[in-house]
Amino acid sequence: MKRAELVEKKHPKLSVREQCKILGVSRSVLNYKSVEESAEDTRIMRILDEIYTMDPSIGSRRLTTLLERDHGIKVNRKRLQRLRRKMGIETIWCRPRRTSIPDNGHRKYPYLLRDRVVEYADEVWCADITYIPMPHGHAYLCAVMDWHSRKVLGWAVSNTMDAALTEKAVAAAVAQCLGLAEIFNTDQGSQFTSPEWTGRIEALGIKVSMDGKGRWMDNVFIERLWRSYKYEDLYLKEYATLAELEAGIRQWMERYNTWRPHQALGNKTPAQVYENARKPGVAEMEKAA
Repeated sequence: MKRAELVEKKHPKLSVREQCKILGVSRSVLNYKSVEESAEDTRIMRILDEIYTMDPSIGSRRLTTLLERDHGIKVNRKRLQRLRRKMGIETIWCRPRRTSIPDNGHRKYPYLLRDRVVEYADEVWCADITYIPMPHGHAYLCAVMDWHSRKVLGWAVSNTMDAALTEKAVAAAVAQCLGLAEIFNTDQGSQFTSPEWTGRIEALGIKVSMDGKGRWMDNVFIERLWRSYKYEDLYLKEYATLAELEAGIRQWMERYNTWRPHQALGNKTPAQVYENARKPGVAEMEKAA
């Protein structure tokens, strides 16, 4: 659709047909008008997101039963599967080996954190994207987290799940971090296996690590972040616009990083742990400089 926007219907020299041929787009795309998500689909996706946050192992068969029993919604499996694909979520379960064979289109990187004890801040970063239900549509939230301290270093929100979303989140993390990570771990989603993403990370001098296919537990800390955010903020407020959503996320992330104590961190905040858990020798070198 972006290339189609370059077509000028009143171009002085090129006809619409010639412009479409040069840009490699179909003329039928020019007349396409996006259809807003129906109110029922929006409601169903909101419920699916809540169920997935509670129990990500439930499949489409059981979901049809839960939607009818608990919400009075009769919906077939194909519709649920289509909506879940749009949301970018899938059931977590042990798959046959054939589903773990890498796609030739994008390079897959090995998982570098197996049996590794992460001992200091900026040793390992991780990133993930989650679906954000809204009253009249949806958005996507990407966050970059420091593995050791659980601090959210950068985040970005958008109504499209593309490379620009992940790039914005990484740029925000790089802008405020104390030092770049040694390893960056993600899942095998298309946004994180794209050459744009991996090239950006490697250009920063960071090693790329990827979870095994379907292994959400390899990135469990950021998965837990999504659960906390949705139950403590999103589901309580239902932001109507992207601007309101972004302001709400900013406020919650600030509170998460600097105010709320974490039992797993000895009741310290992620920001406190991050600032006081530097790699041995790094803080001394900075002071000397």
